[in-house]
Amino acid sequence: MKYVCSMLFALLLVSLVPVLGVAREIGGVTLPDRLEVDGHSLVLNGAGIRTKFIFDVYAGGLYLEKPCHEATRIIADNAPMLVRMHFIYDGIAPEKMQHGWQKGFTRLAPDAGPDLRRAMDRFRSLFTATIHENDIYDIAWLPESGLAVRLNGKLLDRINSLALKKVLFTIWFGPDPADEDLKEGMLGRE
Repeated sequence: MKYVCSMLFALLLVSLVPVLGVAREIGGVTLPDRLEVDGHSLVLNGAGIRTKFIFDVYAGGLYLEKPCHEATRIIADNAPMLVRMHFIYDGIAPEKMQHGWQKGFTRLAPDAGPDLRRAMDRFRSLFTATIHENDIYDIAWLPESGLAVRLNGKLLDRINSLALKKVLFTIWFGPDPADEDLKEGMLGRE
């Protein structure tokens, strides 16, 4: 009986690992199992690699308060969450990043009103430096203060626009994401 109880307890612990969050090595970088952002404790939901052509661009991790595998809920939720982009590829020009964001915004919000358009332009304007290997962009949504964008831990800006958050998260998690494998990985489905 003692053996059976020990085995059941071990199985229970193993089944809780995804809920508790586990650091994940992917693409040669390690994404931490938890992040603290402005007093919010977020857990790694899942991770994947953003590829472009044959190149690994960045390891992406989605951090949430509680694990969730439903893309539509993540896009719509006004709850603390963060996408970490840990760059693997070295030497990405700022113009390429700005163009990539603009392409996604144009595709997903072609009829954006003036407030959303200003928020999208402000977001794009944050990508002014060449991105190097091991640079980390954290894009966090915090309901009380908006979208916080950090580069290597330094706050670049806060943009208080839930509409912008929804468009950004649709780029990653929408029905036609920029990278399907990255989406599935960050949703914890792979």
